[in-house]
Amino acid sequence: MDEMLKLAREFYKDEYADSVLYAQLAKMEKDEEIKREFLRLSNIESKHAKFWHDFIVMHGGEVPKPSIRRLTIWSTKLLRKLLGPGSSASLLEMGENSAIQKYFKYLTTYADRFSEEEMRKIREVILDELEHEKFFYESKQRFHVENIRDLVLGMNDGLVEILGAVTGLSAVYPHNPQLVGISGLIVGVAGALSMAIGSFISVRSQRQVNESIRDRMEVLFRVSPERAKEELLDKLIEGGMPEEVAMEVAEELANNSDTIMKLLIPEADENEVRAALYTGFAYLLGVAFPVTPYLLASSSLTALPFSILFAGSALAVVATLISLLSGISIRKKVAEMVATGLGAAFLSYLFGRLMEALFNVSAL
Repeated sequence: MDEMLKLAREFYKDEYADSVLYAQLAKMEKDEEIKREFLRLSNIESKHAKFWHDFIVMHGGEVPKPSIRRLTIWSTKLLRKLLGPGSSASLLEMGENSAIQKYFKYLTTYADRFSEEEMRKIREVILDELEHEKFFYESKQRFHVENIRDLVLGMNDGLVEILGAVTGLSAVYPHNPQLVGISGLIVGVAGALSMAIGSFISVRSQRQVNESIRDRMEVLFRVSPERAKEELLDKLIEGGMPEEVAMEVAEELANNSDTIMKLLIPEADENEVRAALYTGFAYLLGVAFPVTPYLLASSSLTALPFSILFAGSALAVVATLISLLSGISIRKKVAEMVATGLGAAFLSYLFGRLMEALFNVSAL
């Protein structure tokens, strides 16, 4: 099949599925403003689906049968209930960004094969997707979902690091699974504290840096507004704005200190305590999967495959949820996360065997 039509068929199915997804999210949404917005987005995605349907027919292609992605809907609803509305907004924003990139690539690749009307329609679709992304970005700002990153990374680190640790210890203590489990738990608690403290310090330090810059800028505005305008001009030019335009912008904003500080100083709304709690809790949650089998089994070698199975399944679930809601290939993301996690565990096991052979510590 022609690659152009093949992609159009995929776009049709994606837009149809998104239309159903937004309609389903609207049904469960209690916030009336967001509910109305989801319904509006559902109608727009339905309009996009119709465009791709007509586009395929116009170019002599066979229109595929659309399907409802029940797993995606279920996953989004689950995240909405467990983590609040901001979590789904954050991941849906990722999905819209992915769609924007795909449409833009499609537009530039096959521009010579489109009519003027089709070019205009595809541009409108891209503009709509950009507007969707903006809505989700503003929604996640309302619900403090900057910590979703902390949650995902913390859990992933807990899974991979502790799976590696208990796998390596299994080779050293094959007949003492409780020792392996307790050791993994101790390392996990220490790791969770380390991750939480690191996250706390990182966010707090960034906040302090921003506050220091803001104080400096306030002094600069009071002492020398011209110097402040020069710094804004340099920043705009560094960002790629033409010098003439940058000068006009800087001149217009010269007397607006709040606007200039927003442009010069990155926003740091993340709360360090919340970031630490999210990261530490997620790390401990990740620790539970590989450690639990060792606390219940009679042999480390019996617990090992269950530990790998539980950790691998948890990694696959996390990867699947991210993929379904961000437009990334499920197969690739799951393979990436599971392969790296289990690969680290395998290398740890080999290292444990090496230590056991060199020092004969399994007898201890």
